[in-house]
Amino acid sequence: MDGSEKYRSFYAKLICTAAKLDDPRIEEAFHSVKRESFAGPGPWWLSIGAHPYVQTPDDDPAFLYQNLLLALDREREINIGQPGAHACWLGACNIEAAETVVQVGAGSGYYTAILAHLVGADGRVHAYEIDEVLAARARENLRDLHQVDVRMESGVAPDLPQCDLIYVCAGAAQPSRTWLDALRPGGRLLFPLAPEGVFGGMLLITRPDQGSTWPAKFVSRAAFIGCVGLQDEEAGHRLTEAFSKNWDRVRSLRLDGSSPDDSCWFSGDGWWLSTAQG
Repeated sequence: MDGSEKYRSFYAKLICTAAKLDDPRIEEAFHSVKRESFAGPGPWWLSIGAHPYVQTPDDDPAFLYQNLLLALDREREINIGQPGAHACWLGACNIEAAETVVQVGAGSGYYTAILAHLVGADGRVHAYEIDEVLAARARENLRDLHQVDVRMESGVAPDLPQCDLIYVCAGAAQPSRTWLDALRPGGRLLFPLAPEGVFGGMLLITRPDQGSTWPAKFVSRAAFIGCVGLQDEEAGHRLTEAFSKNWDRVRSLRLDGSSPDDSCWFSGDGWWLSTAQG
């Protein structure tokens, strides 16, 4: 067992423990994918989150196998996200082998590779990254995974492929209609309802076989860099207030155009979140 594999074995157990997750497939995915392959040359800058970055002494990959943010662009605070949080979110998505996933905000491709491991050789991952430099890095890092394609374009474009899961790694003030339309019946959308500067929540929405009331719940609180095209300062202020109470009681997304009732937790333009079951 080489050094990196020894670190990854411990790290995978650490991450799943941090996520309170008992899922051998997700543990194996974190064990199998080398984080250093997506980090760029060391030394690296790491952060606990909402704290200053700390530089590693050198390029020993052991420093990468912790439950920490890893800077891809320290000045813009673009990171490979906290592994324990992503393990929690991936677990909530119930990803099956051979499914098709759309990832919005691929970065350098680390979680794209995790997703590819979970869907397996018969699955498909379409990874969108709007930043040209990061998209080029992701394409190079993922070149050996035949089930992955990296697209240097917006993940809110109107022609997304039909899919079973959309996994969003950029904060938004509302769910994109493009995302909702791309989901197959039973498909899931996981995205941070957290526009730039707002500590929001990771919202999991499931498309029903029919109807305009979709099951929805927050998996956890979350903060991300903003998703281009889905920012709204006024909605951000209202979301900050909404998250101060009862966010964990949300149970459905309503898209029927009806006026929000007493179960409304938050309302947007043509949609609202309800504490009533879907």
